[in-house]
Amino acid sequence: MYEEDRNVIQRRLRGETLRIEPWGPDAIRVRSTRRGTIDQTRLGGLEHQQPPRTEAVVRADGNGMVLENGQLRVRVDARGDLTFTSAIGDRILLAEDPQTLASTPPRYRRREGGATRLDVRFAASEGERFFGLGQQQHGLLDQKGAVIDLIQHNSNVTIPFLLSNRGYGFLWNDPSPGRVELGRNRTQWSAQNSDQLDYIVIAGATPTDILERYTDLVGRAPRFPDWASGFFQSRLRYASQEEVLAVAREHIGRGLPLASIVIDYFHWNFFGDWSFDRALWPDPAAMVAELRDLGVQPIVSVWPAVNENSANFRTMDRSGFLMTRSEGLGVAARFLDTGQDGPAFLHFYDPSNPEARAFVWDAVTRGYREHGIESFWLDACEPEIVPQEPSQWEYAAGRADAVGNLYPHWNALTFSDGMTGDNPRDALNLTRSAWHGTQRYGVALWSGDVPSTFAALRAQIPAGINAGLSGIAWWCSDIGGFHGDESNDSDYLRELVARWLQFGVFSPIMRLHGHRVPDVPGELKHGAPNEVWSFGDEVLAVATRLLNLREALRPYLHRVMAEATAVGLPAMRALFLHHPDEPRAWEVDDQYLLGADLLVAPLTEPGVETRDVFVPEGEWTSLQTGESVHGPTTTRIRVPLDGTPAFVRADSTVATELADWIPEVGDPT
Repeated sequence: MYEEDRNVIQRRLRGETLRIEPWGPDAIRVRSTRRGTIDQTRLGGLEHQQPPRTEAVVRADGNGMVLENGQLRVRVDARGDLTFTSAIGDRILLAEDPQTLASTPPRYRRREGGATRLDVRFAASEGERFFGLGQQQHGLLDQKGAVIDLIQHNSNVTIPFLLSNRGYGFLWNDPSPGRVELGRNRTQWSAQNSDQLDYIVIAGATPTDILERYTDLVGRAPRFPDWASGFFQSRLRYASQEEVLAVAREHIGRGLPLASIVIDYFHWNFFGDWSFDRALWPDPAAMVAELRDLGVQPIVSVWPAVNENSANFRTMDRSGFLMTRSEGLGVAARFLDTGQDGPAFLHFYDPSNPEARAFVWDAVTRGYREHGIESFWLDACEPEIVPQEPSQWEYAAGRADAVGNLYPHWNALTFSDGMTGDNPRDALNLTRSAWHGTQRYGVALWSGDVPSTFAALRAQIPAGINAGLSGIAWWCSDIGGFHGDESNDSDYLRELVARWLQFGVFSPIMRLHGHRVPDVPGELKHGAPNEVWSFGDEVLAVATRLLNLREALRPYLHRVMAEATAVGLPAMRALFLHHPDEPRAWEVDDQYLLGADLLVAPLTEPGVETRDVFVPEGEWTSLQTGESVHGPTTTRIRVPLDGTPAFVRADSTVATELADWIPEVGDPT
């Protein structure tokens, strides 16, 4: 029944091969298949990652076997049930649902339309809380009780890693679209099409220990670029070279800090050209040179889509660089494009094919990098195909219902050349979706096309925290939200933008974006202005103050980002990462820490200026009033539109750096 290979348990019974082995410190990997032998090269995101060796121990235990690796122990009994316990105190962390005579085994597959469905069940634990799972827009921080579709989608990002308050992390290493059900009676993970089970359990004394071990396995962000801690200006869309330069000049002329300006889509002749339309962008190199002279880094939108009219379509089609349907036809989504009337049919390149990645990178180099552009906006990289039918899509790496969640990971890999290690290009790419480990490719995740509503603003707080708990260190949202029916002179939108700016100044990346109404008549997707002066004098005054505060925060932000590179801690942090022994820190879902020393409590309701704030242990100073608060306690704060909803740890370096921003107690200003 069992075969021992030094520190590995391998079990063969009733057609199943089960392999259990150490996978780095305090971590155990479980793989299972009914196809004879374990496929060591199977895609998932870990195939190129080799964990450090550990002094794991395998021993017999009655009618079962035990593998102990540091703080984590797993026992597999004669029936094949797995139970994970902490080696410190022998406390059960996680257990597969036990088999009974009438039950289905916890690891099983069933055929469905040519696919192999995989389901794994674990027993539920009273009082357990779950965090992570990438970025979801359901507004929950603790996701116990939730049902999450494991599929990449605009604004919902699948990174199948969970951190439990019971002292373990769980990585579902399967790129097949599926589902996780975090029920009160059991937890169930499902994959649409997978012939090999693959998951990793990680133990740790604290949540930060678990995150350090997890990111050590999947990879960490490279060095954060110096310029990227400043303010990013963006809108849908700047329609010409002169419009971009005019906005940058006005920003600088008004004395407003500006680190980057983002050039959105439709700056090309056709999707898939990956170059500028020279009629509207006559001299990109001169544009980049002037922006750099102003201290502004350009970022350019790059979609994975290819119009049939594009100069690159025929070559890519003939070379097999495009996704196809199962019957061999091309995958085409109906959308709009410049250069043609009526609908455009967009195909999508296949980034699982290394030759296709090389082709796109070469095109991007000729179209953008040769003009000096080094950072890109990887939009619609799920990919955004409507309708979503992954069972009918084919990649070079396999069917999309088996590997499709890796698309944004592969796409980021296309653009990561020169962006790892010491990041010699000093570049950063924005991405709308990700997978575990995508952070090592130098990408910043943004939360997608969220609505311009206070409810959406509220949802970004747990979305950003959970993204960080999934390994994403560089994260942001569209300040003001992306789309809605409110115009720039709407009181609702003006208040929303001001409150979102208060959140954005304390986000890992501060970026204004949006598709404002109405569109410019007669121009394709050219919305109303979206600069900080576009919303009236009150919002401009708020923005001016907060953009200057952001400048004061930049040295601190770089120290925080260095922690992400060194040990895997995100910039935007759940309170329990630094206060795990405080029960309230596991419950608060509308506050967060930026690094260890800034406590942020955004206001997210229209017409409301006050809120309660849980202040964790230590001495904290209000950036709004200058008052000192000793935690743990709950305090009520009032923050007007021109206020600052944050506290700084009193004995920290950043408190000294922000001394000019801390008012005297009782100062009415």
